[in-house]
Amino acid sequence: MRFETRIDVAATPEEVWAQLADVAAWPEFIPTMSTVTLLEDGPIGVGSTARIKQPGMPAFVWRVTEWTPGASFTWQTVSPGVTTVATHSIHPEDGDGDGTSVLLGVVQTGWLAPLIALTTGSRTRRYVTTEAASLKERCEKGRPGTA
Repeated sequence: MRFETRIDVAATPEEVWAQLADVAAWPEFIPTMSTVTLLEDGPIGVGSTARIKQPGMPAFVWRVTEWTPGASFTWQTVSPGVTTVATHSIHPEDGDGDGTSVLLGVVQTGWLAPLIALTTGSRTRRYVTTEAASLKERCEKGRPGTA
């Protein structure tokens, strides 16, 4: 299964990155995240791991495989028969510098991936879409000209 969603956020890339990169705070504003627990001390980066519990799913440990400060990160979790890779990237929008495009994606591979996609694919797509919308709402809250 492969799914991506893009959303435009009326906030600077720095503001959006601050919220996106603070993964431990996601449960405060993303309803698809019950808990996110960083498993190491210090700043997050390549090799960092986090235990994530989401509603209706078991907890999984995610390992950061790519980290580009201010721009993107990728992490993955491996369970029997399936590897799930989640990507998170931001891009400044053309114009006055006060807009950011956010791209979130999920790819599942492995011999069980087709079955997982069949049984949980719609929930995964709904969760990723909700996460993008929640990030947008968090970053735009209280900004002039936003709802």
